[in-house]
Amino acid sequence: MQLRSDNFENGKPIPAEYAFGRRAQPFALSDNHSPHLAWKDAPSVTRSFVLTCIDTDVPSRGDDVNKEGRTVPAELPRVEFSHWLMANIPVECGELAAGACSDEVTPRGKRDPFGPPGSVQGANDFTGWFAGDADMGGEYLGYDGPCPPWNDAIVHHYHFRVYALDVPSLALIKGFSLAELRAVMVGHVLAEAELIGTYSLNPDVAG
Repeated sequence: MQLRSDNFENGKPIPAEYAFGRRAQPFALSDNHSPHLAWKDAPSVTRSFVLTCIDTDVPSRGDDVNKEGRTVPAELPRVEFSHWLMANIPVECGELAAGACSDEVTPRGKRDPFGPPGSVQGANDFTGWFAGDADMGGEYLGYDGPCPPWNDAIVHHYHFRVYALDVPSLALIKGFSLAELRAVMVGHVLAEAELIGTYSLNPDVAG
């Protein structure tokens, strides 16, 4: 399988248009458009697709995150952060246009994000990040783009993956988690493809 985007190349920076946050003084909300994605060469017996976007470089502790005069150290252990979870994508679908599934930052989260007919979208980890925030707290469904700490010492890597499955649908409901998705995919993945984009809000860090 192959996965590509018209908006960024594998291993290269994601343009700010496709991010949740952009560089400012020190940070501002961005356009949050979902990127163009296209995939091909799935096995002939494929019956549906799953799409995920995971940041694998998120600080495991928030002690220094977005705090003036401090830096999130490069050696800090890192964890995953889900930015997009979509299952039950029909086998006829092989492309998503830029901005088709998200075209802005939606405070408190998108309630019914667009997706291909029959698809179902999970909750991304902005749900937990904004928990308790009076203005932004809510359930964040669908795509919400990169927004790494603006004082992080490392560039973040965003792993877009498409999985070809041998079943037409998975038993998932709107708002499912990454753990739930991974559990029900076991034994059904025929092939997968990955596209990695980078992003940083730190002006001293490339990407």
